Amino acid sequence: MAITTGIVGAAGFAGIELTRIALRHPDLELVAVTSNELAGTPVSCEYPGFSGATDLAFTTHDDPALDACDLVFLAVPHTAALSMAPRLVDRGATVVDLSADFRLKDPAVYERWYATPHTAPDLLARTAFGLPELFPDDLARAAEAREAGKGALVACAGCYPTATSLAAAPAVRAGFVAEEGAVVVDAISGVTGAGKKATARTHFCFADENLEAYGVATHRHTPEIEQILDLKGRLVFTPHLAPAKRGLLSTVNLPLSSDAPADAASVLERYRAFYEGNPFVRVLPEGVMPKTSSVVGTNGAHIGLAVNERARVLIAVCAIDNLVKGAAGQAVQCANAVLGLPQTAGLDVVAAPV
Repeated sequence: MAITTGIVGAAGFAGIELTRIALRHPDLELVAVTSNELAGTPVSCEYPGFSGATDLAFTTHDDPALDACDLVFLAVPHTAALSMAPRLVDRGATVVDLSADFRLKDPAVYERWYATPHTAPDLLARTAFGLPELFPDDLARAAEAREAGKGALVACAGCYPTATSLAAAPAVRAGFVAEEGAVVVDAISGVTGAGKKATARTHFCFADENLEAYGVATHRHTPEIEQILDLKGRLVFTPHLAPAKRGLLSTVNLPLSSDAPADAASVLERYRAFYEGNPFVRVLPEGVMPKTSSVVGTNGAHIGLAVNERARVLIAVCAIDNLVKGAAGQAVQCANAVLGLPQTAGLDVVAAPV
């Protein structure tokens, strides 16, 4: 039987990518897509690429159809999920939240970085962290809750934390990273990562032919990356905006411990073993670095590694599509895990070659 599915915030870039994936997913029946601003507008009018694919029209966020959905995705700005998620989970739905509202385990950290009170701290302990390659046990517990007839909540990792953590986690967990010293991350994203509404930074006339750093030393994904990698106070994270629609590349510089291998071949072997059995992660051969064009439109994550032997620093680079593995695709991957479906259901692993 198809799993009735709703998407709250479906008109945004992540939401409409979710809509595209859900419509072709073999086990999901998409019954509601919401947007207060576009309520009553057919999806195919706002996004003509859906012409002939669906007759759905956007409805408001309080659409009663959501109350009958087995699975609800929340593709909403931060703070919106704080009011929506508890009610949906309490009635027994599986909720996959793409916002930041339930990612940070300490509500005080959330309040410090997002400058707003966390109004649902009781739900944090029950929330699974949505980065399947690194936190499979969280998703297994959510699946058990669902199987027992209870509601489940998954807080999907953000786009920058996903690429950065996939690049760094195998080395960190293997003890290859020195216990002192900064971990330096430089990451670049396409403009869709900033959302659908144009700003002075993302307007075509300002973004085209331009590359700039932003949120320097203040970006809200910093505490999330530190939480995932257990690197509190050691992360220097600098995001950049590229004149591209989609794609994200994160370069992580990790100081090596004294007993860590100092050759790329040994590190590559550890990374391949770490990600064995994960269908979306590809550890590239020695000397090969990832490209965003190789993963755009897919849920893939490509990782390349190099070792600066003189400085004893591991350089780990990860490329993802910020809208897919960094948002909508990862949300579906998490939902698949909780629902007991193959993680690859509905998701592409091969990008358009050109």
